[in-house]
Amino acid sequence: MDLLLYGLDLLVFIGIFGILAISLNLEFGFSGLANFGKVAFFLIGAYTYALLSQIGLPFYLCLISGALVAAIFGLLISLPALRLRADYLAIVVLAFGEILRLIVKSEAWLAGGDWGLSVSPAISITGVSPRVDLLVNIALVFSCLLICFVVAQLLSNSPYGRVIRAIREDEVAAEALGKNRARYKVQIFMLGSAMAGVAGGLYAQYLQAIVPMLFLPIITFTIWIMVLVGGPANNWGVLVGAALVEVFERGANIAKDYIALPIDPSNLQYILFGVLILLVLFYRPQGLFKEIPIKTRALEAVRHAREQIKGEGG
Repeated sequence: MDLLLYGLDLLVFIGIFGILAISLNLEFGFSGLANFGKVAFFLIGAYTYALLSQIGLPFYLCLISGALVAAIFGLLISLPALRLRADYLAIVVLAFGEILRLIVKSEAWLAGGDWGLSVSPAISITGVSPRVDLLVNIALVFSCLLICFVVAQLLSNSPYGRVIRAIREDEVAAEALGKNRARYKVQIFMLGSAMAGVAGGLYAQYLQAIVPMLFLPIITFTIWIMVLVGGPANNWGVLVGAALVEVFERGANIAKDYIALPIDPSNLQYILFGVLILLVLFYRPQGLFKEIPIKTRALEAVRHAREQIKGEGG
C-alpha cells in the first residue's frame, strides 16, 4: 500500500473515531458521565449493521438501526447505572462492554463467534481503483461526522446544554432549581450511545468483516485519550485529539515499512500515547483547547447588558 492509500485510510479512521470522541465528549465533557464502556456501544452498532446487511437491508437502514439499538442498550444500562456514584458507573459500563464482547465471541449461532461476520460494503462499485473506494468511504464517514458534530454543537450551545453543564458542575444545585438530573443523564447517555452505534456501523462496512478482537477495552481508553488530549467540552478540540491519536497510532504502523524500528510498532504506540498524555497533563491539563463558553441568547443578552453598563460607568 502506497503512502496515498495510507493517508486516505487514515482519514477514514479519523472520521470514525472523531464520531466516537464527540459522543464521549457529550457524556463526559459536557455532562460529567464517566463512560468506560464506550466500546460496547461501538460493538453493538457494528454487529447490528453486519447482521442486517446480511439479510439485504439498505445501508442507511442498517446504520440507523445500529444507532437505535445502541441507544436502547444505552437506556437499559443507564437507568440502573446512573443511580450509582461516578466511579461505580465507570465499573458497571466497563464490565458491560467486556461481557458483551465475550457473548458475541462465544455465541457462534448469533454473531459468528471468533470468526466474526462478513459485511457488505455500503456502495459497491465494480472495476474501480482502491483510491476511489477510499474516497467514497471518506465522503460517507465525514458526512456522518458532520451531522454528529452539528448536533453536538447545537445541543451544547442551547439552554439544554446549559442544564447538562450545570448538572456536571453541581447536581444538587441543578436539582434544587427543578432540573431532573436522572432524566438529563439518561438522554445524554442514549444520544452518546447512538452516535457510537453510527461509528460502529461505519467501521463494519469499511472493514467489510468484524471479529470480537476488534472491540477490546483498549478502544475505550483510546477514545478517552482523544477527548482528554483535545479538551473536554470542546467539540473542535476532541476532533483534533482524534486526529492526533490516529496519526500516532497508524503512523507507527506506517513507519515500520520505511524505518527499522527497534521495538514492535504496537508497543511504540503505547509509548507515544503515554508521552502524549504526560505532556498534556503537565503543560495543558485542560487539554489542547479550553472549554468553549456556552452561547445562548439569554447569556449573550446578559453579556451585552454588562458591557453597556460598563460603558456608561466609564
